[in-house]
Parts: sequence; C-alpha cells; structure tokens
Amino acid sequence: MRQVLAVTAAAVLLAAGAAAAAAAAGPALILQRARPLEGAHGDHMKLVQLDRERLNRGAFDFALQGMPGLYYARVKLGNPPKEYLVQFDTGSDIMWVSCSPCTGCPKSSEINLPQKLYNPKSSSTSSRISCSDHRCTDALEAGYAVCNRSHSPSNQCGYTLTYADGGTTTGYYVSDTLHLGTTMGNEGSVHSSSAMVLFGCSNSRSGNTDGIIGFGKSALSVISQLSSQGLSGNVFSHCLKRSKDGGGILVLGEVVKPGFVSTPLVTMQPRYNLNMKSIAVNGKMLPINSSLFATSNAQGTVVDSGTTLSYLADGVYDPVVSAIYAAVSPSVRTYVHTGIRYFISSNSTRALSLFPTVTLYFEDGAAMKVGPESYLVRQGSFDNDDIFIIGFQRSMEIEDHERTTILGDLVLRDKIVVYNLDKMRMSWVDYDCSLLNMNTTFVVSGSMGHNAPSYYISLIVVGVAVIINAIWQGK
Repeated sequence: MRQVLAVTAAAVLLAAGAAAAAAAAGPALILQRARPLEGAHGDHMKLVQLDRERLNRGAFDFALQGMPGLYYARVKLGNPPKEYLVQFDTGSDIMWVSCSPCTGCPKSSEINLPQKLYNPKSSSTSSRISCSDHRCTDALEAGYAVCNRSHSPSNQCGYTLTYADGGTTTGYYVSDTLHLGTTMGNEGSVHSSSAMVLFGCSNSRSGNTDGIIGFGKSALSVISQLSSQGLSGNVFSHCLKRSKDGGGILVLGEVVKPGFVSTPLVTMQPRYNLNMKSIAVNGKMLPINSSLFATSNAQGTVVDSGTTLSYLADGVYDPVVSAIYAAVSPSVRTYVHTGIRYFISSNSTRALSLFPTVTLYFEDGAAMKVGPESYLVRQGSFDNDDIFIIGFQRSMEIEDHERTTILGDLVLRDKIVVYNLDKMRMSWVDYDCSLLNMNTTFVVSGSMGHNAPSYYISLIVVGVAVIINAIWQGK
C-alpha cells in the first residue's frame, strides 16, 4: 500500500486553477485500490468471491445495492477533525464509519491499518438524528433506516445492514462536519471549507467492511448532499489506472476533454444503469437477442467501480467469450484446468496484439472499447511465460444477478468516466490514466450551474485509484 496524495499538493492545483477559466471547480477525493487484479494461479476466484459477497444482498431488505468495493479513502470528520478510513463505492449510497464503543470491531482495518473509531461525544459539531428529523424520514422512504423500539432506542434514527458474506453492521445516524480541505474561491482566495453531512455511526459490526463513502444516485449519497448545499455540482468523474499498482483521479466535478461519448442513465433505476444495445468482437456484431439487454428491476447493465471484474448476463456471456476464443491468434498456447481456459505467452506486450477488441454499444450510439489490455487478467508465470485468463465472468456467479451485466473496474480502467446526475448522463473517453499525477493540471467544467469553489480533500486510497479536481488543460 502507498500514500498517493499529500495535502501540500493542493498548492500545485490552486496555482493551475487560478490560471484557468472562470468555470467553477468541485471537491476532490484520493483513492487507491486495496487488491491488485493480478495474482497467483487461481486467484481470480478470490476476486469472484469478493464480488459475489459484495453484490449479493442479505436477508434484511435494504436497498444497499452492494457492499463496498476496493477503493479506500481517508476522510476527516468532526471538530476537532479526525481522520477515518472508508471505502469508496458508486454502488452504495450512504456513508458510515465504525464508532466507539463498537462490538465486534477489529483493532486493524481490512488492509492492516490501525482502526480509528469515531466518537460523536468527542466532536463539538456532532448531533444524533431523531426519527422525527426530515432526513431520517428521507432515509426511511429510501429503505436505509429503521425507527422502532428494538432498533432505535430513545427515538434515534437507526439502521441495520446485512451482507451476503454474513457480515452485518448496526448503528444510528449522526450529522457532523466533513472537512473538504483547502479551497479556492472564484477570485483565487484560499481558505478551508467543510460541510455538515449525514452519515452512519456503526457501533456493532461483523465481517470485513471498515466503512463506506457512498457515491450512489440517492439524495443520501455524499455527492448529493454536497450538491444540495451548493458545495459541488451533482457530477463526479474518475480515471483509474490500468497498472497493477493502481492509482488514478476522482474528481468532484466534470472533466472536460475532446472526444467524450455520452449515453443516458436509466432514470427509474437506483444504480448507474445504462441501456446497452449490442456487442461486437473485432468489429463483428454478435448475434445476441436484444431483449437480453433490456432494463428492468431484474436485468440490465450496471456500471459499478466497486466490482473488481466484469460480469455478463446469462445469454450474453457465451457469445462474447466464444467470439474472443475464436479470434485469438493460433500462436497463443492455451490449456483448460477445472473448466477455466488459460492463455500462455512468453511476451506479455506481444500477447495483447494477438487478442481481439470487444466493443460495447449503448443508447445514442456511444461505444466503449475494451481491449485485451483491460479484459485479460494475469494469473502469474511459469518457466518465464506469463499466464492469463479472460476477466469477463458469468453473472450467474452472483446470486440474483443472473440477468444483469455488471461493468466493473476491469472495463473502466484507462478511461475518464463522468457521472452527471444533473443531466442524467454518463460519458467516457479513453485516456492513459498513468499520465495523471499531482502535477497534472485539470479544471472542472462550469456546467454545474453555480459558482462552487474548488476543494482539495486529503484522502488516500488503497489499491487502484487516485482522484483530484479538474478542467482539461490540453494535455
């Protein structure tokens, strides 16, 4: 694990932003992947198990939309501010942290960092949320809260979340200060900024989840709360590196760059659903029944950065993977073990040219190219040869998701992806995210509709992504 952003780097961004157009910028988070996509022989099944546990919902029917994913960040909460480790996830809406006292909380996090417990009594700005509070009413209506004597003593707004791996977390909602770090006003003035946000205080836990910062679509997500207070547009962007060490950029705002393609988000679905229309391999359209792409409560296409691999719905997987196999150069050696096809190459770089490109087509003609550098997952080496598998998996691996196509980290890497909840559209463009670092100059689009300042939040990430603030400067 490595720290990917220092607070002092804000000065670089501030200087660049002062020279940019008068467009407003938005808050920024830093992320890093906790688990590499590459691994030893057979390790991809551990990734499948992780995704399975994350995506399956437990018996308690909360609209959690999945467990937290692989991206971690450090956030500062309360007054005086203290730092906590949470997992970034576009598949979740609420934010919660482990609280003191806590039953079942480990002393260290899932990534072996010391576990810090939030204590609302230690913060001068913390307040508990009662069941009569309108924010609790909103949470109840969304299925994120409980208010009864067994779950909520003293009429406080509580919650219980149950995950597919048997892990649970129980707690109550509080409101406290989220520190957004150094900011730049429209005239270049520098100061600190913060926002009062609603989040969960978990005082009972089992399982491996340390905490969540949710970037889902509901009004309870962090991005929606900041937007409602005029501190950010209801839009964010990310660029995740393809390299095994991870890294990247997450922008609370809209990155502007030539070449973006765009498609509508499905309005009546709680997750980031897109209307996929067709799939091609090496430019040849596959004969897949279009009804398999239709969106409903039981099927459709979901973009989820917290899912490690990518999962193709029943009826979609076989045509895609068969077409990839058929297009692979005969010079690539293969063998099948326990039902899994492995590819062997003495030169990883050359091997990429021997595999086809998969293209996903969406509403409004938006195309997403997924090359072998994205969908091949290295499993190790033997006698100086590299061993790969195809990272596309069957959705039937995930209970109750057999008809859902889930586009995870596997296909999102080396793309700038923009989630615009104001316009209800998702956009992307291919980009080498390894070129991004804290000296890269970005500016955020003024399309958020108001003059919000820029925020540079001191967050880290464990694994794949680093994320900051932006408008394109011609790089």
